[in-house]
Amino acid sequence: MKNIVETAIQAGNFKTLVTAVQEANLVDTLTSSGPFTVFAPTDEAFAKLPKGTVEGLLKNKEKLTEILTYHVVPQKVMAQSVIKLKSAKTANGSDVHIDTSHGVKINNANVIKTDIECSNGVIHVIDTVLLP
Repeated sequence: MKNIVETAIQAGNFKTLVTAVQEANLVDTLTSSGPFTVFAPTDEAFAKLPKGTVEGLLKNKEKLTEILTYHVVPQKVMAQSVIKLKSAKTANGSDVHIDTSHGVKINNANVIKTDIECSNGVIHVIDTVLLP
């Protein structure tokens, strides 16, 4: 079984996320033993941000790290557990809101695929970048 970063690379639809993780020097963290839950925005999710946003973030490591760590919960939370929660504390110290009234939403992002298991945690795919 591959770790979170290897799994994201292999999936092929997280190129922007992987680039951002590399730029923020978070590869070592996300390949460590964890466990982690990553709410992973697709390339399409990043494309919905205003023009120039991604390029600007890639040049601002502090802001990039703040946003990326907002997508990570420092424990393994499978979908059956996520749906029982109202919020979760992220690696950047802020909470994300969880709404299960119409599907599953993390803040304003829809969870579009769940429970991609990795050696050091789990990935849940989301359709919108979470902004703290």
